Amino acid sequence: MNDNNSIDTDRRVESRALPDQIHSVQFTKQGLDMTYQFKIRNISTKGMCILVRQGSQVISHLKVGDILDMKYYPEEGKGAIDQSKTEIIHISKGKPGWFEGHCLVGLSILKT
Repeated sequence: MNDNNSIDTDRRVESRALPDQIHSVQFTKQGLDMTYQFKIRNISTKGMCILVRQGSQVISHLKVGDILDMKYYPEEGKGAIDQSKTEIIHISKGKPGWFEGHCLVGLSILKT
């Protein structure tokens, strides 16, 4: 990545698996006029991703290194809502035929 504002091609090297308890995440950020909720798309031992359309208002407000307060929602009936500080660790452009026109936004829950 050249700087914190650029979007990389996918550089993830760790295999992915579907989350077993976290279903979605909700957040807002200064400069956005609404709260956004995204389904967790995949997860690894070092983080998880959400899928965001490239032309959306929210993607232009996200940068690698941002730390946001996010609410994590479990699958229905599988636990309580968790609120955690979360760092954006990568923003990777989707590949043709695989999330084309979208970005995978990597999230890492910060331990407090």
